[in-house]
Parts: sequence; structure tokens; C-alpha cells
Amino acid sequence: MKILYGVQGTGNGHTTRARVMANCFRDMGVSVDYFFTGRPSKNYFDMHDFGEYRSCRGLSFVTEHGQLNRLKTLQSLKFGEFIRDVKQLDVSGYDLIFNDFEPVSAWAGKMAKVPVLAMSHQASYLYSAVPQFAIQPWHRALIRYFAPADIHLGVHWQPFDKHIIPPFIPYEAEQEQCASIANKVLVYLPFEALESVIELLKDFPDKEFYCYHPEAQNSSRQHIHLRKPSRAGFIQDLKNTSGVIANAGFELSSEALKLGKKLLLKPLEGQFEQQNNAQTLASLGLAQVMNYLNAGALEEWLNSSMEHSIFFPSDPHFLVEWLVKGQWHDVASLHQHLWRDVNLMFKKVA
Repeated sequence: MKILYGVQGTGNGHTTRARVMANCFRDMGVSVDYFFTGRPSKNYFDMHDFGEYRSCRGLSFVTEHGQLNRLKTLQSLKFGEFIRDVKQLDVSGYDLIFNDFEPVSAWAGKMAKVPVLAMSHQASYLYSAVPQFAIQPWHRALIRYFAPADIHLGVHWQPFDKHIIPPFIPYEAEQEQCASIANKVLVYLPFEALESVIELLKDFPDKEFYCYHPEAQNSSRQHIHLRKPSRAGFIQDLKNTSGVIANAGFELSSEALKLGKKLLLKPLEGQFEQQNNAQTLASLGLAQVMNYLNAGALEEWLNSSMEHSIFFPSDPHFLVEWLVKGQWHDVASLHQHLWRDVNLMFKKVA
């Protein structure tokens, strides 16, 4: 079987999930090509797991000062270029398009009648049993048509529906896990202005903040340690931090939950997925939420002791076997197998 794996490159969560899958595909000898869209090619980093991957613009969104800018997002969408990229992507030699919310390969597969199987957190919102705090009917239509697929597997923190599978957390986040350093806090707020993040953190000198940001270079401002994007450095700091301050992306929240790190989430304003993630985790008692860069909320969270550890799987071997065997409509057995060892040690969402 030959697979084209389309990955949404906006943010780093989809890429993190793709790394786990890429290592498993390679170990199992499955032939996979990788295709990324969503950010300029020069802004990808630590991509060695994907070999000679391809990329193009695709469709993405524009953010400013911690919120989605709808007008600039609409102005940035180059639909003519998008349609050209879809037509130029030759998928005729593939048996399957495996897709993580990436629109170009999804539409190319649909047009060429190549099977498309989606696995993404966004896909979970297509199923009514999943919490829908910030989800409107048009959001579900957007998800369905943004990156169309024959089968949608949603990734989430609870087994809400038979089409929902748990997140796979990279082995690297587990290996040599260190004891938490009480005054160390990891900060990842890439959609906020860097100076605004620094302003938030400067009045808490008793904490050592390790702040990763696309605009940062490796340097320190007293107790605030700025770090440029680096997967290896980020994971090392995640292992021994006492807590994580982040936008409400799914993948980082999942990694933090597995490692038992407390969470303070500031969802990207206007982005329904992040708003829903934040409210879901708050309702489960697994995170605190601030809707803006709020020093009072940060102080309250720093003084809290809310920590949970949830076992999520690291090895997607069974999922890859399921893909290769072509048993794609038997989602019930996949669901049952992947959830059987997950410790759901928290309350159900009402």
C-alpha cells in the first residue's frame, strides 16, 4: 500500500501527531509520502521524520494579538492558487489519502476518487456526543467541506463515540521523565504578541518561565527565558516543568495531561476549536482558563495544585495495521482496542 499523508501545518499540533505516525509507518515498512500546507515553507522546523516532504500554501487563518482576524483571513485566502494546487497534486499513484485536516490533498483525493481517511481533532466535532460548547452547525459544515473525507476519525480525550480515538503521545515525552521543578513554568502562546506575554510574566519573579515563541531568540530577561521554536528543547522543558501556560491547542494539552502537568489555557479568540477545548477541559476539572492575558488568573493558577495524569497510548501500531488492511468501515473494533488501556480518571462531561 502507498499512502499520501496530508498534514495541516498551521500550529504545531498536527505535525506532532504526524511525527508519531511517521515513525510507526517507517518501522512497519509502509510507503508514505508527506504533504504539508498552512504556513510558509521556511517556517517549518525539525522535519527530518518526514523525509523529502512537499508543501504549498493551502488555506490557513490570520491572527493578531491573540485573536482570529476574520477580515485578514478572508483577504489572505487565495482560492485561485488553492484550486490550482489541488489540480496539480497528482494522487493517482496512491492507494489512500490519510489526512489530518489538510485541504489540498483531501480535495485532490476526492476529485481523483482515491479513498480519503481523515484523522484529526476537528473531525471529532462531527459527532453529536462530543461536547459542543462553542460549536455551531456551520462549524461542522466547515469541517466537513474544508478537508472532505470518506471516513472521519476524531481524536479526543474521552471515548464519546465509536468514531473517536485517543491521542497518541510521542515516546520522547515519556522517556527519562524528570521530577517537576516547583518554580519552573513552560509558556507557549504563539498567537499572542511576544512583548504582551513578557509583560504578563514580569511581575512573578519567584517563577522561572521558559517561553517558546516564533518571534523569540534564545535569551533571558531575568526570570523569563525566551526560546525559539525547537521540538527537542520544548520536550525537555515540558518533562520537568510544574505547569504549562498555553493557547488551547489539542496536542500540547494532551501531552501535558499525560505527563501530569497542570494547565492554564488562553484560547485563541474567535477560533471555535480552541474555545471548545478550553471549556471541555475546564468542565472536566483538567485545566483553568483565562480569556485574556490576565495576571490575576495567572496568580490564582500558580498557587493551585491541580494536577492529573492520564495514560494515552504512544504506539499507533494497531491503527496502522487497520489502515493497511483496508478495514476502514470497522471503526468499532479500532475504537475498542485503542481505548482499552486508557485510564479515564475524571468525570464525564454533562
